[in-house]
Amino acid sequence: MKQTTAKAVAELIDNGSVVIPGGFGCCGHPDLLTQALSERFAREQQPTGLTLLFASGAGDKQGKGLDKLAHPELIKRAIGGFWGFCPALTQLGREGKIDAHNWPMGVMSHLFRDIASGLDGHLSRIGLHTFVDPRLEGGGLAKGTNPLVELLTIREKDFLHYPSPGADFALLRGTVADRHGNISMAGEAALHDALWQAMATRNRGGRVAIQVEYIVRHLPANKVDIPGHLVDFVVEAGERHYPSYGSAPTEIADRQARVPLEKMLIVNRGCKEPIPDGAFLNFGIGIPALIGDKLANLNNCFHSSVESGVINGRPKEGMAFGEATNYSSIIQQADLFSFYNGGGIDVAFLGFAEIDQYGNINASAFGKQLTGAGGFINIAYSAKKLIFCGTFTAKGLQLERSNRQIYIRKEGAVSKFVAQVQQITVATNHPEFWNKDIKIITERAVLSLHKGEFTLEELTNGMTIDDVLQAIPFSINISQQLLK
Repeated sequence: MKQTTAKAVAELIDNGSVVIPGGFGCCGHPDLLTQALSERFAREQQPTGLTLLFASGAGDKQGKGLDKLAHPELIKRAIGGFWGFCPALTQLGREGKIDAHNWPMGVMSHLFRDIASGLDGHLSRIGLHTFVDPRLEGGGLAKGTNPLVELLTIREKDFLHYPSPGADFALLRGTVADRHGNISMAGEAALHDALWQAMATRNRGGRVAIQVEYIVRHLPANKVDIPGHLVDFVVEAGERHYPSYGSAPTEIADRQARVPLEKMLIVNRGCKEPIPDGAFLNFGIGIPALIGDKLANLNNCFHSSVESGVINGRPKEGMAFGEATNYSSIIQQADLFSFYNGGGIDVAFLGFAEIDQYGNINASAFGKQLTGAGGFINIAYSAKKLIFCGTFTAKGLQLERSNRQIYIRKEGAVSKFVAQVQQITVATNHPEFWNKDIKIITERAVLSLHKGEFTLEELTNGMTIDDVLQAIPFSINISQQLLK
């Protein structure tokens, strides 16, 4: 291991390199290293033609993280699972200025592990019948992008093969290093994919650079998360780095007070959903994370996680998603996705951008906004029970409460129940979903979804059947209990 500077690391990255930038969205990104790479390019117009390979793209939506590298000469290709925190890089992909691909986040985590194992890619059923499937869009951010994913049939079953682009440089972040290059991630939000990313790069002949807060003489063996034989360079920041861009302390009560009424209605109803003792839950970003936060106060008889690898606790949201307070353990992100894929999630609370008449769910691209699939595809495909949480309309929806009754003061300008979704993140009308218990919790009603058929099951106090039917451009069933 060599102690060096971020500038010196950036000087070592060659044209055409495959670079793995570490972190999980707004958590754990090595900003000193990407900043140095950005400055080198501005100064020298070098390197060029890089490929970025990431599970959850780092950023704060305001220019940090991967958006520091958002230049079409610097970046040739980017393959990632979640794109929502790096809008400038995402825009380059959507405009076709870089060759950009969105693969499921769990696939990306397992791809790092497979590269480390010497495989030439990752084989999975995750992503079938979604926009990642080459029979649909193939995972490209821009229309007409040639898919890298290949459909294979093995023993009469369809699989998707996600090819490895290799790994030349990993830019990662830890908390403490010792003089042997051993790394502790004790101060990070999670372990992320850092160990597998380092092993993948090492076994492909690449080099690993890790940004840390400080260096000590010796780390105890049980504190080491990345062993020194995987680490080529350590960059000492010399100051504290927060686990996430949103890590500034805030009071939970104050944060909840700012949640709009329509979202709080969904959160409150979500917390009433029956949960068996000992069940394993997952909470997605946005409203689901708020449900997880509140449930942690109401019920301690379940286990939970967020995709970063954090088990139990109270998940944070916004620019701190990926962190949790009072968690019980942290495991490798790839290992958590293995548990997900095997059916380990009993109940998953997920958001949505659109739902259509066929039971297709869009949670990845909505109008001009593209966030990517993240862990949504892995989780929805594998969980036993799915609870999709979101409002009926967006952009301007206003509710009012009077005598414990809820009324629509102003309808949102954009309907989220549509004839056809803009992008298929999950297709629930396929047989893999027929044995799942699927519900949709909104501010005005609860619906069930089975084999592509919707049934209105509950109404929020004050809402009418017409309030629901007028916001859905297709036919649904009405439960007999509501018709009495």
